[in-house]
Amino acid sequence: MKLLRRALGLSLFLLLGLAGPSFVGAQDSPKQDMKDAGHDTKEAAKDTGRATKHAAKKVGHGVKKATHKGAEKTEEGANKVKRKTDPDRPDDR
Repeated sequence: MKLLRRALGLSLFLLLGLAGPSFVGAQDSPKQDMKDAGHDTKEAAKDTGRATKHAAKKVGHGVKKATHKGAEKTEEGANKVKRKTDPDRPDDR
């Protein structure tokens, strides 16, 4: 019984001895909490800005590609109509 009590006491002492400092070190002052929140907000805004810039570039490239492709297809259609309506074309339709 005495041995069990000593073992339990020793294990409880070691548990509190190891876990105790971790609770004390985790406490920040309210001022530091506000500073940390401000830094986190700043970093989140910077990340959002970078993502927006990346997305805008991708959309811009897509618009440019689609515009060029549309212009090319319009020109092809105009050339096709011109060939069909060309009066100098042989009549082998």
